[in-house]
Amino acid sequence: MCVVRDDCVQEMRWCALRALLLALVLGTQACGPGRGAGRRRGPRKLTPLVFKQHVPNVSENTLTASGLTEGRIDRNNTRFRDLVPNYNQDIIFKDEEGTGADRLMTQRCKEKLNTLAISVMNQWPGVRLRVTEGWDEEGHHAADSLHYEGRAVDVTTSDRDRSKYGMLARLAVEAGFDWVYYESRAHIHCSVKSESSDAAKYGGCFSGENIVQTSIGKRKMSELQIGERVLAVETSTNRLVYSEVLMFLDWDPLQRRDFLKFDLASGKTITLTATHLLVTRNRNISEIVFAKTLTIGNSVIVYNTDGNQFEDTIVKVTRVIRTGVFAPLTSTGTIIVNDVLVSCYAIVNSHSLAHWVFAPVRLISSTRDNLSRIWDLLIYPFKEWSINAISETNYPSRGVHWYAKTLYQIAESFIPWHILHN
Repeated sequence: MCVVRDDCVQEMRWCALRALLLALVLGTQACGPGRGAGRRRGPRKLTPLVFKQHVPNVSENTLTASGLTEGRIDRNNTRFRDLVPNYNQDIIFKDEEGTGADRLMTQRCKEKLNTLAISVMNQWPGVRLRVTEGWDEEGHHAADSLHYEGRAVDVTTSDRDRSKYGMLARLAVEAGFDWVYYESRAHIHCSVKSESSDAAKYGGCFSGENIVQTSIGKRKMSELQIGERVLAVETSTNRLVYSEVLMFLDWDPLQRRDFLKFDLASGKTITLTATHLLVTRNRNISEIVFAKTLTIGNSVIVYNTDGNQFEDTIVKVTRVIRTGVFAPLTSTGTIIVNDVLVSCYAIVNSHSLAHWVFAPVRLISSTRDNLSRIWDLLIYPFKEWSINAISETNYPSRGVHWYAKTLYQIAESFIPWHILHN
């Protein structure tokens, strides 16, 4: 959507609220009476982790876990101010250095740790969570340790009962830590994604060097503006159309982020975040899935210069870091990037659901455009230049759009975990 005019902002907020409330009502109706209606489901049984097990079952610095390291933080580093102290009275901090360093961590780490503290007290009344190591400034860990960035903690229970540590690790997984490792008989290691990571920022984006086809020629993603019309696919008819860029779900030319770069058999490439939705085809059946689920041998849908589509095979997947994140939203909810068909949405593993909840954005944009056309017709005899009035640069403000962020945050509470990236 465009940079919304002041007189439209309040209307958008009300439409967003109505859409969310309707979604909740429909969700409740979808779970209506059936076999077993009225029964209360018992609590889910939690399975303790075993020694040396980690969840997820990938290395800590992969995209699906806590992500790449971003560099050590010391007290003279500008990033030091991003660390926040944790004074939760339900947590014991060992603080053997006597500097309070163990209390310092990123906001995301603090939130997950506080959640874990509550789970520990519920699991074992009278027992509290104990942190033996948080942010480290003395070099006691490996060079790429996330302790140096305030993104990792080592925890035990206050009674130091090692028989509890397997369950403590499971509780850490349930609390939302991005990587949990039953690392030692003496503690559990937990870490989180960077505050600038795709999951932490509620965004899924493209890197700026990707190319889109606008109605007036090709343009880099970093140069694309609100109001321009870009090549996309109308899903109901499967036709190529030029669809208006309504807004940017995320727009930040200065932010560094992890991306996946896909090299295709045709020589084409596309670079996007792991939780962006991408159209793939398997046995002539098209699916829209997270980019991170695709690997070598999978096929994506590509359009040639004649506008005909064909399947192109992924031959290489590379993890890269780029500066600049861009996530345009079109009227159709799709976009052709580097000739590859891609969804405009991310995080929630349902293109149709995401497209539905952004219906208020499309409605307001359509209404505004219609009113603008009527106004132009009325004043055209007097001010011919007004038709060309929308010629100035139309870039959004930096960061995740408030509407998108609100939806993603609410989704974390109400959308089933199996369709939500977390």
